[in-house]
Amino acid sequence: MIDLSHLNQNGVRDVANISKKPLVATHSCAHAVCPSARNLTDQQLDLIKQSNGLVGCNFFVGDVRPDGGMNKEGGLAYQLQQINYLVDKMGIEHVAFGSDFDGATMPDELKDAAHYPNLIAELQNAGYTNDQLSLLTHRNFLRILNETWNS
Repeated sequence: MIDLSHLNQNGVRDVANISKKPLVATHSCAHAVCPSARNLTDQQLDLIKQSNGLVGCNFFVGDVRPDGGMNKEGGLAYQLQQINYLVDKMGIEHVAFGSDFDGATMPDELKDAAHYPNLIAELQNAGYTNDQLSLLTHRNFLRILNETWNS
């Protein structure tokens, strides 16, 4: 599995042209919501979906907030906005949690894995079902691992 999360547009396209496996960005967000240079364009999201791949939605405030700011407050609402966009654009089977807890600035309500219940409650309040939540939390990544590592 090649992680697209730190590649530029040409790099993503190059990997898409040669890979026979699902494309994966383990910790990225949607450029349409937050125009960070690290975030994926709609064209890149389409390539990932077409490959039956996955985007792990990053929690880093600078990639989640529409203003690209580093304010750690109100992060769950921005996280929901990113997840909703990715799900609407790609389908629930192509989206997962992609934290980036290893040094990036996290929102106050989601500063480490112990705070996952905050995000899950936000998603439940937005209408996500338990089955959809299991896809986001682990099942989609398990599918990707099975498809990329067991062949």
